[in-house]
Amino acid sequence: MPDPLSRRDAGRDTFDLIVVGSGAAGFSAAITAAKGGLDVALLEKTGRFGGTTAYSGGFMWVPNSSLGAKAGLKDSMEDARTYIRNLAGDHYDPDRVDAYLVNAPRMLDFFLEAGLQVNLEAFTGDFHSEVPGARRGRAVSPAAVHGSILGSRLSELREPLPETTFLGMRIGSGPDMQHFMNVNRSWKSAAYVARRMTGHAVELARHGRAMHLVNGNALIAQFARMAIDAGVQIRLSTPVVGLISSPEGISGVEVVQGGARRALRARKGVVLATGGFPHDVERRQAWYPHPAGPEQHFSLAPPTNTGDGALLAESVGGRVVGASNNGAWMPVTRVPQRHGPAHTFMHSFSAAKGGFIAVIPEGRRYVNESQAWQDVAEPMLTARGESEPALSFLIGDHRAVRKFGLGFVKPSPMPLGPYLASGYLLRGRTIDELARAAGIDPSGLAATIEAFNSYAREGRDPDFHRGEGKFSRALGDPDITPNPTLAPIEMPPFYAVKVFPGDIGTLAGLRTDGEARVLRDSGEPVPRLYAAGNDIATIFGGAYPGGGGTIGPAATFGFIAARHAAGLPDNPVVIG
Repeated sequence: MPDPLSRRDAGRDTFDLIVVGSGAAGFSAAITAAKGGLDVALLEKTGRFGGTTAYSGGFMWVPNSSLGAKAGLKDSMEDARTYIRNLAGDHYDPDRVDAYLVNAPRMLDFFLEAGLQVNLEAFTGDFHSEVPGARRGRAVSPAAVHGSILGSRLSELREPLPETTFLGMRIGSGPDMQHFMNVNRSWKSAAYVARRMTGHAVELARHGRAMHLVNGNALIAQFARMAIDAGVQIRLSTPVVGLISSPEGISGVEVVQGGARRALRARKGVVLATGGFPHDVERRQAWYPHPAGPEQHFSLAPPTNTGDGALLAESVGGRVVGASNNGAWMPVTRVPQRHGPAHTFMHSFSAAKGGFIAVIPEGRRYVNESQAWQDVAEPMLTARGESEPALSFLIGDHRAVRKFGLGFVKPSPMPLGPYLASGYLLRGRTIDELARAAGIDPSGLAATIEAFNSYAREGRDPDFHRGEGKFSRALGDPDITPNPTLAPIEMPPFYAVKVFPGDIGTLAGLRTDGEARVLRDSGEPVPRLYAAGNDIATIFGGAYPGGGGTIGPAATFGFIAARHAAGLPDNPVVIG
Protein backbone atom coordinates (compact mmCIF):
# COMPACT_ATOMS: atom_id res chain seq x y z
CA MET A 1 0.00 0.00 0.00
CA PRO A 2 1.42 3.45 -0.85
CA ASP A 3 2.05 5.85 2.00
CA PRO A 4 0.22 9.20 1.67
CA LEU A 5 3.28 11.22 2.72
CA SER A 6 5.26 13.32 0.30
CA ARG A 7 8.77 14.69 0.65
CA ARG A 8 7.24 18.11 1.21
CA ASP A 9 5.28 16.73 4.18
CA ALA A 10 8.47 15.30 5.70
CA GLY A 11 9.91 18.81 6.00
CA ARG A 12 6.96 20.41 7.75
CA ASP A 13 7.48 21.80 11.22
CA THR A 14 3.96 22.67 12.42
CA PHE A 15 1.19 20.26 13.40
CA ASP A 16 -1.93 20.20 15.53
CA LEU A 17 -0.68 17.45 17.86
CA ILE A 18 2.75 15.93 18.40
CA VAL A 19 2.99 12.46 19.94
CA VAL A 20 6.34 11.36 21.37
CA GLY A 21 6.80 7.57 21.28
CA SER A 22 5.48 4.79 19.07
CA GLY A 23 4.19 2.04 21.35
CA ALA A 24 0.51 1.30 21.93
CA ALA A 25 -0.03 4.57 23.81
CA GLY A 26 1.59 6.71 21.14
CA PHE A 27 -0.14 5.06 18.21
CA SER A 28 -3.50 5.12 20.00
CA ALA A 29 -3.18 8.87 20.58
CA ALA A 30 -1.96 9.56 17.05
CA ILE A 31 -4.68 7.54 15.32
CA THR A 32 -7.47 8.89 17.53
CA ALA A 33 -6.37 12.49 16.97
CA ALA A 34 -5.94 12.04 13.22
CA LYS A 35 -9.36 10.45 12.84
CA GLY A 36 -10.70 13.32 14.94
CA GLY A 37 -9.51 15.80 12.34
CA LEU A 38 -6.10 16.80 13.68
CA ASP A 39 -2.84 17.02 11.76
CA VAL A 40 -0.54 14.68 13.73
CA ALA A 41 3.16 13.89 13.89
CA LEU A 42 4.36 10.81 15.74
CA LEU A 43 8.04 11.05 16.72
CA GLU A 44 10.13 7.97 17.50
CA LYS A 45 13.57 8.19 19.08
CA THR A 46 14.92 5.08 17.36
CA GLY A 47 14.96 3.78 13.80
CA ARG A 48 12.08 1.33 14.44
CA PHE A 49 8.55 1.97 15.64
CA GLY A 50 6.69 -0.18 18.15
CA GLY A 51 8.36 0.47 21.51
CA THR A 52 7.94 -2.10 24.27
CA THR A 53 4.58 -3.11 22.78
CA ALA A 54 6.34 -4.66 19.79
CA TYR A 55 8.21 -6.98 22.19
CA SER A 56 5.11 -7.91 24.18
CA GLY A 57 2.27 -10.39 23.91
CA GLY A 58 0.11 -7.53 22.64
CA PHE A 59 -2.79 -8.24 25.02
CA MET A 60 -5.06 -5.42 26.17
CA TRP A 61 -7.01 -5.66 29.43
CA VAL A 62 -10.43 -4.13 28.70
CA PRO A 63 -13.16 -4.75 31.30
CA ASN A 64 -16.83 -4.72 30.32
CA SER A 65 -16.11 -4.75 26.60
CA SER A 66 -18.63 -5.17 23.82
CA LEU A 67 -16.78 -8.32 22.75
CA GLY A 68 -17.27 -9.85 26.18
CA ALA A 69 -20.95 -8.91 26.18
CA LYS A 70 -21.44 -10.51 22.76
CA ALA A 71 -19.80 -13.67 24.07
CA GLY A 72 -22.28 -13.75 26.97
CA LEU A 73 -19.69 -13.11 29.66
CA LYS A 74 -20.78 -11.50 32.90
CA ASP A 75 -19.04 -8.21 33.66
CA SER A 76 -19.82 -4.65 34.67
CA MET A 77 -18.02 -1.43 35.43
CA GLU A 78 -18.87 -1.88 39.08
CA ASP A 79 -17.30 -5.35 39.13
CA ALA A 80 -14.16 -4.01 37.49
CA ARG A 81 -14.05 -1.05 39.88
CA THR A 82 -14.35 -3.39 42.85
CA TYR A 83 -11.54 -5.55 41.52
CA ILE A 84 -9.20 -2.60 40.91
CA ARG A 85 -10.02 -1.02 44.27
CA ASN A 86 -9.06 -4.25 46.03
CA LEU A 87 -5.82 -4.52 44.08
CA ALA A 88 -4.79 -0.87 44.39
CA GLY A 89 -5.49 -0.47 48.11
CA ASP A 90 -4.15 2.83 49.42
CA HIS A 91 -3.06 3.83 45.91
CA TYR A 92 -6.59 3.72 44.49
CA ASP A 93 -7.25 6.77 42.28
CA PRO A 94 -11.01 7.01 41.60
CA ASP A 95 -10.70 9.78 39.01
CA ARG A 96 -8.32 7.91 36.75
CA VAL A 97 -9.87 4.50 37.38
CA ASP A 98 -13.32 5.73 36.38
CA ALA A 99 -11.84 7.47 33.33
CA TYR A 100 -10.30 4.16 32.36
CA LEU A 101 -13.42 2.10 32.97
CA VAL A 102 -15.53 4.51 30.91
CA ASN A 103 -13.09 4.84 28.04
CA ALA A 104 -11.42 1.44 27.71
CA PRO A 105 -14.50 -0.16 26.07
CA ARG A 106 -14.92 2.93 23.89
CA MET A 107 -11.28 2.74 22.86
CA LEU A 108 -11.62 -0.88 21.85
CA ASP A 109 -14.82 -0.24 19.90
CA PHE A 110 -13.17 2.71 18.16
CA PHE A 111 -10.29 0.57 16.95
CA LEU A 112 -12.51 -2.37 16.06
CA GLU A 113 -14.53 -0.05 13.87
CA ALA A 114 -11.27 1.18 12.33
CA GLY A 115 -10.41 -2.41 11.38
CA LEU A 116 -8.37 -3.75 14.30
CA GLN A 117 -8.46 -7.54 14.39
CA VAL A 118 -8.37 -9.12 17.84
CA ASN A 119 -9.38 -12.27 19.67
CA LEU A 120 -11.37 -12.25 22.88
CA GLU A 121 -9.57 -14.40 25.44
CA ALA A 122 -12.89 -15.69 26.71
CA PHE A 123 -11.42 -18.46 28.89
CA THR A 124 -8.56 -16.41 30.30
CA GLY A 125 -9.34 -15.10 33.76
CA ASP A 126 -7.98 -12.19 35.74
CA PHE A 127 -4.70 -12.94 37.49
CA HIS A 128 -6.20 -12.56 40.98
CA SER A 129 -9.23 -14.79 40.58
CA GLU A 130 -9.90 -14.86 44.33
CA VAL A 131 -10.31 -11.07 44.58
CA PRO A 132 -13.91 -9.73 44.51
CA GLY A 133 -14.82 -8.39 41.09
CA ALA A 134 -12.45 -10.68 39.16
CA ARG A 135 -13.85 -12.01 35.90
CA ARG A 136 -12.73 -13.86 32.80
CA GLY A 137 -12.78 -12.56 29.26
CA ARG A 138 -11.37 -9.10 29.96
CA ALA A 139 -8.24 -9.67 27.88
CA VAL A 140 -8.13 -9.34 24.11
CA SER A 141 -5.17 -10.41 21.98
CA PRO A 142 -4.21 -9.23 18.50
CA ALA A 143 -5.03 -11.54 15.61
CA ALA A 144 -2.08 -12.70 13.52
CA VAL A 145 -1.55 -10.57 10.41
CA HIS A 146 0.68 -10.72 7.35
CA GLY A 147 3.59 -8.32 7.21
CA SER A 148 2.53 -7.13 3.78
CA ILE A 149 -0.06 -4.85 5.39
CA LEU A 150 2.80 -2.41 6.05
CA GLY A 151 4.13 -2.46 2.52
CA SER A 152 7.54 -0.80 2.27
CA ARG A 153 7.42 0.25 5.92
CA LEU A 154 7.61 -3.30 7.26
CA SER A 155 11.35 -2.86 7.74
CA GLU A 156 10.59 -0.04 10.20
CA LEU A 157 8.66 -2.34 12.57
CA ARG A 158 10.64 -3.30 15.67
CA GLU A 159 11.43 -7.02 15.54
CA PRO A 160 10.33 -9.23 18.47
CA LEU A 161 12.93 -10.35 20.95
CA PRO A 162 14.74 -13.34 19.41
CA GLU A 163 14.22 -15.35 22.62
CA THR A 164 10.45 -15.25 22.00
CA THR A 165 10.79 -16.89 18.58
CA PHE A 166 11.59 -20.45 17.54
CA LEU A 167 14.22 -20.62 14.80
CA GLY A 168 13.13 -17.09 13.86
CA MET A 169 9.45 -18.06 13.69
CA ARG A 170 7.01 -15.96 15.70
CA ILE A 171 4.78 -17.96 18.05
CA GLY A 172 1.51 -16.45 19.20
CA SER A 173 0.07 -16.64 22.69
CA GLY A 174 -2.79 -19.03 23.36
CA PRO A 175 -3.52 -21.95 21.01
CA ASP A 176 -0.43 -21.33 18.88
CA MET A 177 1.84 -21.64 21.92
CA GLN A 178 -0.09 -24.63 23.25
CA HIS A 179 0.46 -26.57 20.04
CA PHE A 180 4.20 -25.97 20.24
CA MET A 181 4.25 -27.04 23.89
CA ASN A 182 2.30 -30.21 23.06
CA VAL A 183 4.21 -31.12 19.91
CA ASN A 184 5.61 -34.33 21.41
CA ARG A 185 2.33 -35.40 23.02
CA SER A 186 -0.32 -34.79 20.35
CA TRP A 187 -0.48 -35.78 16.68
CA LYS A 188 -2.78 -32.83 16.09
CA SER A 189 -0.22 -30.45 17.59
CA ALA A 190 2.62 -32.11 15.69
CA ALA A 191 0.76 -31.61 12.41
CA TYR A 192 0.00 -27.99 13.32
CA VAL A 193 3.65 -27.25 14.12
CA ALA A 194 4.75 -28.92 10.89
CA ARG A 195 2.43 -26.67 8.90
CA ARG A 196 3.68 -23.58 10.72
CA MET A 197 7.32 -24.48 10.14
CA THR A 198 6.67 -25.18 6.47
CA GLY A 199 4.93 -21.83 6.12
CA HIS A 200 7.86 -20.12 7.83
CA ALA A 201 10.31 -21.74 5.44
CA VAL A 202 8.25 -20.51 2.49
CA GLU A 203 8.22 -16.96 3.92
CA LEU A 204 12.01 -16.99 4.28
CA ALA A 205 12.43 -18.21 0.71
CA ARG A 206 10.04 -15.63 -0.74
CA HIS A 207 10.67 -12.60 1.45
CA GLY A 208 13.93 -13.24 3.28
CA ARG A 209 12.18 -12.76 6.63
CA ALA A 210 9.23 -13.90 8.73
CA MET A 211 5.96 -12.39 7.49
CA HIS A 212 3.57 -14.04 9.94
CA LEU A 213 3.20 -11.36 12.63
CA VAL A 214 1.79 -12.26 16.05
CA ASN A 215 1.53 -10.80 19.54
CA GLY A 216 2.75 -7.22 19.99
CA ASN A 217 4.19 -7.14 16.48
CA ALA A 218 0.73 -7.85 15.07
CA LEU A 219 -0.86 -5.13 17.21
CA ILE A 220 1.72 -2.50 16.25
CA ALA A 221 1.58 -3.47 12.57
CA GLN A 222 -2.17 -2.89 12.57
CA PHE A 223 -1.84 0.39 14.46
CA ALA A 224 0.88 1.60 12.11
CA ARG A 225 -1.24 0.81 9.06
CA MET A 226 -4.15 2.76 10.54
CA ALA A 227 -1.89 5.70 11.40
CA ILE A 228 -0.41 5.85 7.90
CA ASP A 229 -3.84 5.65 6.30
CA ALA A 230 -5.10 8.40 8.60
CA GLY A 231 -2.29 10.72 7.49
CA VAL A 232 -0.15 10.56 10.63
CA GLN A 233 3.41 11.55 9.84
CA ILE A 234 5.68 8.95 11.47
CA ARG A 235 9.20 10.29 11.93
CA LEU A 236 11.86 7.83 13.03
CA SER A 237 15.28 8.63 14.53
CA THR A 238 13.85 11.86 15.92
CA PRO A 239 14.62 12.14 19.64
CA VAL A 240 12.83 14.88 21.53
CA VAL A 241 15.17 16.85 23.76
CA GLY A 242 12.96 19.69 24.99
CA LEU A 243 9.47 21.11 25.28
CA ILE A 244 8.49 24.53 23.94
CA SER A 245 6.24 26.63 26.14
CA SER A 246 4.01 29.56 25.28
CA PRO A 247 1.42 31.60 27.22
CA GLU A 248 -1.20 29.05 26.12
CA GLY A 249 0.83 26.07 27.36
CA ILE A 250 3.07 23.50 25.69
CA SER A 251 3.26 24.51 22.03
CA GLY A 252 5.87 22.17 20.58
CA VAL A 253 9.06 20.20 21.01
CA GLU A 254 12.72 20.50 20.24
CA VAL A 255 14.15 17.52 18.37
CA VAL A 256 17.54 16.46 17.08
CA GLN A 257 17.66 15.61 13.38
CA GLY A 258 20.89 15.09 11.48
CA GLY A 259 22.86 16.26 14.50
CA ALA A 260 21.08 19.64 14.65
CA ARG A 261 18.35 20.89 16.97
CA ARG A 262 15.06 21.81 15.37
CA ALA A 263 11.76 23.14 16.69
CA LEU A 264 8.46 21.48 15.80
CA ARG A 265 5.29 23.36 16.70
CA ALA A 266 2.06 21.85 18.02
CA ARG A 267 -1.13 23.93 18.04
CA LYS A 268 -3.06 21.58 20.34
CA GLY A 269 -0.29 20.21 22.50
CA VAL A 270 2.06 17.27 23.02
CA VAL A 271 1.47 13.69 24.19
CA LEU A 272 4.35 11.96 25.99
CA ALA A 273 4.42 8.18 25.46
CA THR A 274 8.13 7.35 25.64
CA GLY A 275 7.95 4.07 27.56
CA GLY A 276 8.94 5.00 31.10
CA PHE A 277 12.42 4.76 32.65
CA PRO A 278 13.39 1.03 32.88
CA HIS A 279 16.86 1.74 31.46
CA ASP A 280 17.57 4.88 33.48
CA VAL A 281 19.68 3.07 36.07
CA GLU A 282 19.96 6.03 38.43
CA ARG A 283 16.21 6.67 38.45
CA ARG A 284 15.25 3.02 38.82
CA GLN A 285 17.70 2.59 41.71
CA ALA A 286 15.89 5.45 43.41
CA TRP A 287 12.45 3.91 42.84
CA TYR A 288 13.02 0.14 42.94
CA PRO A 289 13.13 -1.69 46.30
CA HIS A 290 16.27 -3.71 45.53
CA PRO A 291 19.72 -3.02 44.08
CA ALA A 292 18.92 -2.40 40.42
CA GLY A 293 22.29 -1.84 38.83
CA PRO A 294 23.04 -2.98 35.28
CA GLU A 295 24.20 -6.44 36.45
CA GLN A 296 21.57 -6.81 39.17
CA HIS A 297 18.36 -6.07 37.29
CA PHE A 298 17.47 -6.70 33.65
CA SER A 299 14.67 -4.96 31.80
CA LEU A 300 12.98 -6.45 28.75
CA ALA A 301 12.00 -3.02 27.44
CA PRO A 302 13.98 -1.45 24.59
CA PRO A 303 17.30 -0.08 25.88
CA THR A 304 16.36 3.41 24.68
CA ASN A 305 13.52 3.65 27.23
CA THR A 306 15.54 5.91 29.50
CA GLY A 307 12.90 8.19 31.02
CA ASP A 308 12.69 10.88 28.34
CA GLY A 309 9.04 11.55 29.13
CA ALA A 310 9.75 12.04 32.83
CA LEU A 311 12.63 14.41 32.13
CA LEU A 312 10.60 16.46 29.66
CA ALA A 313 7.61 16.76 31.97
CA GLU A 314 9.73 17.57 35.01
CA SER A 315 11.28 20.46 33.08
CA VAL A 316 7.87 22.18 33.04
CA GLY A 317 6.65 21.21 36.52
CA GLY A 318 5.54 17.60 36.14
CA ARG A 319 6.27 15.07 38.86
CA VAL A 320 6.97 11.32 39.03
CA VAL A 321 4.98 9.44 41.68
CA GLY A 322 5.15 5.83 42.83
CA ALA A 323 2.95 2.93 43.84
CA SER A 324 3.19 -0.26 45.90
CA ASN A 325 5.31 -1.64 43.05
CA ASN A 326 7.23 0.78 40.87
CA GLY A 327 8.08 -1.74 38.18
CA ALA A 328 6.15 -4.35 36.23
CA TRP A 329 8.33 -7.13 37.61
CA MET A 330 9.32 -10.16 35.57
CA PRO A 331 11.57 -13.07 36.59
CA VAL A 332 14.29 -13.40 33.93
CA THR A 333 17.23 -15.58 33.03
CA ARG A 334 20.33 -14.62 31.11
CA VAL A 335 20.99 -16.68 27.97
CA PRO A 336 24.69 -16.83 27.00
CA GLN A 337 25.56 -16.04 23.38
CA ARG A 338 28.48 -17.27 21.31
CA HIS A 339 29.28 -13.69 20.39
CA GLY A 340 28.33 -10.67 22.46
CA PRO A 341 26.55 -10.21 25.78
CA ALA A 342 23.92 -12.57 27.15
CA HIS A 343 20.29 -12.08 26.16
CA THR A 344 17.43 -11.75 28.63
CA PHE A 345 14.58 -14.29 28.66
CA MET A 346 11.28 -13.73 30.46
CA HIS A 347 9.76 -16.35 32.77
CA SER A 348 6.11 -15.40 32.67
CA PHE A 349 4.67 -18.76 33.85
CA SER A 350 7.75 -20.98 34.05
CA ALA A 351 7.19 -22.71 37.38
CA ALA A 352 3.42 -23.19 37.42
CA LYS A 353 3.53 -26.77 36.15
CA GLY A 354 4.00 -29.80 38.36
CA GLY A 355 7.59 -30.80 38.96
CA PHE A 356 9.08 -27.32 39.45
CA ILE A 357 9.81 -25.07 42.41
CA ALA A 358 11.53 -21.72 42.93
CA VAL A 359 14.11 -21.31 45.70
CA ILE A 360 16.60 -18.68 46.83
CA PRO A 361 20.31 -19.60 47.21
CA GLU A 362 19.68 -20.54 50.83
CA GLY A 363 17.53 -23.39 49.49
CA ARG A 364 14.19 -22.08 50.72
CA ARG A 365 11.03 -21.55 48.72
CA TYR A 366 9.76 -17.98 48.87
CA VAL A 367 6.62 -17.84 46.74
CA ASN A 368 3.56 -19.58 45.30
CA GLU A 369 5.04 -20.45 41.91
CA SER A 370 1.64 -20.84 40.21
CA GLN A 371 0.99 -17.11 39.86
CA ALA A 372 1.51 -14.48 37.20
CA TRP A 373 4.95 -12.96 36.71
CA GLN A 374 4.43 -9.87 38.87
CA ASP A 375 3.45 -11.93 41.89
CA VAL A 376 6.26 -14.45 41.44
CA ALA A 377 8.92 -11.78 40.98
CA GLU A 378 7.89 -9.35 43.71
CA PRO A 379 8.76 -11.57 46.72
CA MET A 380 12.14 -12.39 45.14
CA LEU A 381 13.17 -8.73 45.42
CA THR A 382 13.29 -8.87 49.22
CA ALA A 383 13.32 -12.62 50.03
CA ARG A 384 16.99 -12.60 51.03
CA GLY A 385 16.96 -9.35 53.00
CA GLU A 386 18.64 -6.05 52.22
CA SER A 387 22.21 -7.33 52.48
CA GLU A 388 22.00 -9.98 49.74
CA PRO A 389 21.29 -9.53 46.03
CA ALA A 390 17.89 -10.54 44.71
CA LEU A 391 18.39 -13.95 43.11
CA SER A 392 16.63 -17.29 42.85
CA PHE A 393 16.62 -20.61 40.99
CA LEU A 394 13.95 -22.55 39.16
CA ILE A 395 14.40 -26.27 39.77
CA GLY A 396 12.76 -29.18 37.99
CA ASP A 397 13.18 -32.92 37.64
CA HIS A 398 13.83 -34.74 34.37
CA ARG A 399 10.19 -35.55 33.69
CA ALA A 400 9.07 -31.94 34.06
CA VAL A 401 11.95 -30.41 32.09
CA ARG A 402 11.56 -32.80 29.17
CA LYS A 403 7.79 -32.29 29.11
CA PHE A 404 7.65 -28.51 29.51
CA GLY A 405 11.16 -27.16 29.09
CA LEU A 406 12.74 -24.81 31.60
CA GLY A 407 13.05 -21.15 30.73
CA PHE A 408 14.81 -20.88 27.37
CA VAL A 409 15.35 -24.65 27.36
CA LYS A 410 12.84 -26.25 25.01
CA PRO A 411 10.94 -29.47 25.79
CA SER A 412 11.66 -32.81 24.17
CA PRO A 413 12.67 -33.59 21.44
CA MET A 414 14.93 -30.48 21.47
CA PRO A 415 18.34 -31.36 22.94
CA LEU A 416 19.61 -30.19 26.33
CA GLY A 417 23.29 -30.34 25.38
CA PRO A 418 23.75 -26.76 24.11
CA TYR A 419 22.20 -25.29 27.25
CA LEU A 420 24.33 -27.46 29.52
CA ALA A 421 27.45 -26.59 27.56
CA SER A 422 26.79 -22.85 27.78
CA GLY A 423 26.19 -23.00 31.52
CA TYR A 424 22.61 -21.72 31.18
CA LEU A 425 21.21 -25.05 32.39
CA LEU A 426 22.65 -26.67 35.51
CA ARG A 427 22.33 -30.40 36.18
CA GLY A 428 22.93 -32.89 38.98
CA ARG A 429 22.37 -36.62 39.31
CA THR A 430 21.14 -35.96 42.83
CA ILE A 431 19.66 -32.98 44.62
CA ASP A 432 22.90 -32.57 46.54
CA GLU A 433 24.93 -32.57 43.31
CA LEU A 434 22.59 -30.03 41.71
CA ALA A 435 22.79 -27.76 44.76
CA ARG A 436 26.59 -27.76 44.67
CA ALA A 437 26.65 -27.09 40.92
CA ALA A 438 24.27 -24.17 41.28
CA GLY A 439 25.68 -22.65 44.47
CA ILE A 440 22.58 -23.44 46.52
CA ASP A 441 22.86 -24.51 50.17
CA PRO A 442 22.67 -28.34 49.89
CA SER A 443 21.07 -29.03 53.26
CA GLY A 444 18.55 -26.24 52.81
CA LEU A 445 17.54 -27.47 49.35
CA ALA A 446 17.32 -31.09 50.47
CA ALA A 447 15.01 -30.19 53.35
CA THR A 448 12.86 -27.99 51.10
CA ILE A 449 12.38 -30.65 48.45
CA GLU A 450 11.70 -33.38 51.00
CA ALA A 451 8.92 -31.30 52.57
CA PHE A 452 7.59 -30.16 49.19
CA ASN A 453 7.44 -33.69 47.80
CA SER A 454 5.53 -35.03 50.79
CA TYR A 455 2.82 -32.43 50.31
CA ALA A 456 2.89 -32.52 46.50
CA ARG A 457 1.99 -36.22 46.52
CA GLU A 458 -1.17 -35.23 48.37
CA GLY A 459 -1.87 -32.31 46.02
CA ARG A 460 -1.53 -29.58 48.64
CA ASP A 461 0.86 -26.78 49.54
CA PRO A 462 0.34 -25.59 53.13
CA ASP A 463 3.30 -23.23 52.91
CA PHE A 464 2.29 -21.13 49.86
CA HIS A 465 -1.15 -22.46 48.80
CA ARG A 466 -0.10 -23.25 45.28
CA GLY A 467 -2.91 -24.21 42.94
CA GLU A 468 -5.72 -23.07 45.23
CA GLY A 469 -6.97 -20.27 42.96
CA LYS A 470 -8.77 -20.65 39.63
CA PHE A 471 -6.10 -18.78 37.72
CA SER A 472 -3.31 -20.79 39.33
CA ARG A 473 -4.97 -24.10 38.50
CA ALA A 474 -5.49 -23.00 34.91
CA LEU A 475 -1.71 -22.67 34.57
CA GLY A 476 -1.11 -26.23 35.70
CA ASP A 477 -0.89 -29.57 33.93
CA PRO A 478 -4.33 -31.17 33.50
CA ASP A 479 -2.70 -34.61 33.48
CA ILE A 480 -1.83 -34.16 37.17
CA THR A 481 -4.45 -34.73 39.87
CA PRO A 482 -5.73 -33.66 42.31
CA ASN A 483 -3.75 -30.41 42.01
CA PRO A 484 -2.55 -29.68 38.43
CA THR A 485 0.24 -27.39 39.68
CA LEU A 486 1.87 -29.88 42.04
CA ALA A 487 4.01 -32.95 41.40
CA PRO A 488 6.96 -34.25 43.40
CA ILE A 489 10.48 -33.48 42.21
CA GLU A 490 11.90 -36.99 42.24
CA MET A 491 12.97 -38.21 38.77
CA PRO A 492 16.73 -37.70 38.22
CA PRO A 493 18.66 -36.00 36.86
CA PHE A 494 17.64 -32.66 38.30
CA TYR A 495 18.00 -29.26 36.62
CA ALA A 496 18.13 -25.59 37.56
CA VAL A 497 18.40 -22.18 35.95
CA LYS A 498 19.47 -19.00 37.73
CA VAL A 499 16.76 -16.34 37.89
CA PHE A 500 17.27 -12.60 38.25
CA PRO A 501 14.83 -9.75 38.84
CA GLY A 502 13.69 -7.95 35.74
CA ASP A 503 10.82 -5.88 34.43
CA ILE A 504 8.73 -5.26 31.34
CA GLY A 505 8.47 -1.56 32.15
CA THR A 506 8.00 0.91 34.97
CA LEU A 507 4.84 1.46 37.02
CA ALA A 508 6.03 4.60 38.77
CA GLY A 509 5.45 7.52 36.44
CA LEU A 510 4.13 10.98 35.88
CA ARG A 511 1.22 12.18 37.92
CA THR A 512 -1.76 12.70 35.59
CA ASP A 513 -5.51 13.18 35.83
CA GLY A 514 -8.47 11.40 34.26
CA GLU A 515 -8.00 13.40 31.06
CA ALA A 516 -4.36 12.24 30.74
CA ARG A 517 -3.06 15.74 31.52
CA VAL A 518 0.30 16.00 33.27
CA LEU A 519 -0.14 17.54 36.73
CA ARG A 520 2.12 19.81 38.74
CA ASP A 521 2.71 19.37 42.47
CA SER A 522 -0.16 21.79 43.05
CA GLY A 523 -2.53 19.44 41.24
CA GLU A 524 -2.99 21.90 38.38
CA PRO A 525 -2.46 20.55 34.87
CA VAL A 526 0.38 21.68 32.66
CA PRO A 527 -1.64 23.18 29.79
CA ARG A 528 -1.51 21.18 26.56
CA LEU A 529 0.78 18.49 27.97
CA TYR A 530 -0.52 14.92 28.09
CA ALA A 531 1.05 11.58 28.93
CA ALA A 532 0.11 7.92 28.55
CA GLY A 533 1.54 4.41 28.69
CA ASN A 534 4.46 3.65 30.98
CA ASP A 535 5.26 7.36 31.18
CA ILE A 536 2.38 7.72 33.68
CA ALA A 537 1.89 6.18 37.11
CA THR A 538 -0.06 2.92 37.01
CA ILE A 539 -3.78 3.08 37.74
CA PHE A 540 -3.63 -0.31 39.49
CA GLY A 541 -1.55 0.78 42.47
CA GLY A 542 1.36 -1.49 41.57
CA ALA A 543 -0.65 -4.68 41.00
CA TYR A 544 -1.07 -6.48 37.69
CA PRO A 545 -4.74 -7.25 37.03
CA GLY A 546 -4.56 -9.60 34.06
CA GLY A 547 -3.13 -10.17 30.62
CA GLY A 548 -2.72 -6.78 28.95
CA GLY A 549 -2.57 -4.85 32.21
CA THR A 550 -0.12 -2.32 30.78
CA ILE A 551 -1.18 -2.12 27.12
CA GLY A 552 -4.90 -1.77 27.89
CA PRO A 553 -4.41 1.41 29.96
CA ALA A 554 -1.72 2.63 27.55
CA ALA A 555 -4.05 2.53 24.56
CA THR A 556 -6.93 3.91 26.63
CA PHE A 557 -5.11 6.96 28.00
CA GLY A 558 -3.63 7.64 24.58
CA PHE A 559 -7.21 7.63 23.31
CA ILE A 560 -8.30 9.94 26.16
CA ALA A 561 -5.42 12.37 25.61
CA ALA A 562 -6.12 12.69 21.89
CA ARG A 563 -9.84 13.25 22.38
CA HIS A 564 -9.21 15.96 24.95
CA ALA A 565 -6.61 17.68 22.77
CA ALA A 566 -8.96 17.55 19.78
CA GLY A 567 -11.88 18.84 21.83
CA LEU A 568 -14.03 15.85 20.87
CA PRO A 569 -17.29 15.69 22.83
CA ASP A 570 -17.92 12.95 25.35
CA ASN A 571 -21.06 10.87 25.22
CA PRO A 572 -23.12 10.74 28.41
CA VAL A 573 -22.04 7.79 30.52
CA VAL A 574 -23.75 6.20 33.49
CA ILE A 575 -21.08 4.70 35.73
CA GLY A 576 -22.11 1.46 37.36
